[in-house]
Amino acid sequence: MRVMILIKATRDTEAGVLPDEKLLADMGRYNDELVKAGIMLAGEGLHPSSRAVRVRFSGAQRTVIDGPFAETKELVAGFWLWQVRSMDEAIEWIKRCPNPTGAESEIEIRRVFEAEDFGEAFTPELREQEDRLRAEIARHA
Repeated sequence: MRVMILIKATRDTEAGVLPDEKLLADMGRYNDELVKAGIMLAGEGLHPSSRAVRVRFSGAQRTVIDGPFAETKELVAGFWLWQVRSMDEAIEWIKRCPNPTGAESEIEIRRVFEAEDFGEAFTPELREQEDRLRAEIARHA
């Protein structure tokens, strides 16, 4: 199963405060463990929402909203994409994670939809299309 690990934003991350050298080194070691264990598929930190935009959809209309966005508890400061055997395994890995902000912080774990989750709606044609797209993405990575 794949899971998305969402590191929640804080006032500091939204202010653009970068991690100190020790936290960067600790996270580097942790990421190395994840890679060696075959868990980590991707992972990145994100710039603050002051450098972001949102696009709001309302029927056929699209509205662009410039950051920053007021409610930090709804924002994401970084992410990982992991391949794990279970949610319990993901939780155990998160418990080993260095505190991402060094202060109060929160990490959310969410399953990524897999083709099997869609049942019969995911036809062989759709599976073939997804496989082609994933192969194309891999070629460009």
